[in-house]
Amino acid sequence: MGLAVRLVLLPGLLLGLSAGQGLGSGRRPLPQSGPEGWALGGGRRLLSLELLEEAEDLSLALLGTGLPGELPPECRELLVGFANSSVRLTGCLVRSARPVRLCQSCYRHFQSVTEQLENITRAVGNSSESNCAKSLLMSDRVQLVVILSQFFNRTWETANCANCLKNNSEGLSNSTIEFLHLFNTTLTCFEHNFQGQAINLVPSNHTEVCRNCNRTYRNLNALYNKMQKMTGQGSDSEHRTHLCIDVEDAMNITRRLWSRTFNCSVPCSDTVPVIAVSSFILFLPVIFYLSSFLHSKQKKRILILPKRIQSNASLVNIQEKYS
Repeated sequence: MGLAVRLVLLPGLLLGLSAGQGLGSGRRPLPQSGPEGWALGGGRRLLSLELLEEAEDLSLALLGTGLPGELPPECRELLVGFANSSVRLTGCLVRSARPVRLCQSCYRHFQSVTEQLENITRAVGNSSESNCAKSLLMSDRVQLVVILSQFFNRTWETANCANCLKNNSEGLSNSTIEFLHLFNTTLTCFEHNFQGQAINLVPSNHTEVCRNCNRTYRNLNALYNKMQKMTGQGSDSEHRTHLCIDVEDAMNITRRLWSRTFNCSVPCSDTVPVIAVSSFILFLPVIFYLSSFLHSKQKKRILILPKRIQSNASLVNIQEKYS
């Protein structure tokens, strides 16, 4: 008897076991006494044993092959591995949302998810792995594994975490480690010089913080500008022109504390050259018109009488002389 036929007949067999009758009986036989009753009772018990053996065989067959659409053990293991790594990465992303610590806290979990997805999609000539990739990635319209992997990749690219990690993504880059260390030092300086006072909503001048933490803040700001220039050089991709979200958020927090909360300001070293150049450009029109006036020559107007007028005047003089 085939497996499909057994699956169809399984409910009837179990029902027959519970009712104590065969598949073909439509009604319960009348109880009889004597030898015929003993014979019928023994036949029913024999039929029940046969049905029980048939049901046991069907259960073993179901355990061995699985229900239609059920994953093989090796595919189930790959799916469970991807699920566990996705859960760890999702929890890390949510916990590191504020303050933003995505890249420095979750890069190991992201690497684990990437490896699990590669294990599913990798084809090494084994038919079972090819079937696993087809079953897990392309077997239905929703494709949850693909949607989750795309979400993680898009989040990682939007955060520009690759700019804070080494080329092989095995750890934070040296510049990122240096920046985070200097960032923690700056926050410690703020806290130490603030002397535990409550931060007011209205900005006020905190001379101790501004004076004692000026050098540390300038070093942090200079390192951030240097990292920005290094990231922007030789990059064609749009995301490569930004630092990772961890560094940007840390710098935004520091600048907000420095300028708004503590009301500090750092004098710009380029102020004098900017003022000099601006003044020179402002006075350029005055210099131009003044030089034009001094070097221009004033020409006097010379009245030149026509020759015909001179001849007529001489003729009149001659006539007056002879008259």
